[in-house]
Amino acid sequence: MSIKAIRAAFAHCAFTGLSRNHLGLLLTELQPPWTAAREDRLHARRTRERVRKAGAGRRPRLSFTDRVVITLVHLRLAIPHAALAIAYGVDRATSTRAVTQIRALLARRGFATPAGTRLHTLADVFAYGAAEGVTLRLDATEIRVRRPQQGRPGRKAFVSGKLKQNTIKTTVAADHHGATLWCGATRPGRMHDLTAARIEGIDTLLDAYPDVTLLVDAGYQGLARDHPGPVCAPPLKLRPGAPPEQQTAWEHDRKHQSSQRIAVEHTIAELKWWRVLQRFTGRRELLPETINAIAGIVSDKSAGLTW
Repeated sequence: MSIKAIRAAFAHCAFTGLSRNHLGLLLTELQPPWTAAREDRLHARRTRERVRKAGAGRRPRLSFTDRVVITLVHLRLAIPHAALAIAYGVDRATSTRAVTQIRALLARRGFATPAGTRLHTLADVFAYGAAEGVTLRLDATEIRVRRPQQGRPGRKAFVSGKLKQNTIKTTVAADHHGATLWCGATRPGRMHDLTAARIEGIDTLLDAYPDVTLLVDAGYQGLARDHPGPVCAPPLKLRPGAPPEQQTAWEHDRKHQSSQRIAVEHTIAELKWWRVLQRFTGRRELLPETINAIAGIVSDKSAGLTW
């Protein structure tokens, strides 16, 4: 099989998870920052100004398009770098370097919105919700990771009390359509969902944007207690022996709140569609960048910017 056929096959949506139009838009967006970063690396290596024109000299084994496609295929299907290197006829270090460079560019893109702006922080999300009148949905999800080596400090911090496995959790914000507005607050799996959100300053943001409504699950009951107006959590469970009419009303309120909040669950499911987030086998410190890279791509599709 020729390298030309391999390039054409890997660029298919079955491998990248993106339509051809979305892939073309992504290439157009990433080309300038990748070129600028490459020139910066070359300048640092030369320690002087360029003598020959840009493009002179030996051509790289992987073109810019190849690097983007390799990164997308790795994120979508979790194909090892060594296998991608064999397919493209390059060294494993070359494919790893390509994934590292493009993944960083994808992570810095931010999260697209239907209004056309891109969000980068939780403060941006609250400002967007206040400006557009959007009711936010917030939830956390856990991703399985490799267990730290024995004897390493903080090893138990990754053991999730819910899954009983080594995980890292991240917090996701979405709107009523399930569009990904933000992913962040990435912390070890042992940390509580609410604690991770408080570290990001969610209490200050709720005070600064009192008109923004936030729908959460039962794990954020403490946040709803501290901010009873803007934060809506499921009703507390009734005590045993409650009258039937109270049980009926409680079940109705619980289902109503869950049906409004379910959009963020669909957002998380769309993120987990990328296999590398189902179980992350790479270095744990690279997971936040990987999550942001995938979430930015998913937000393009949910915001309708890919057609």
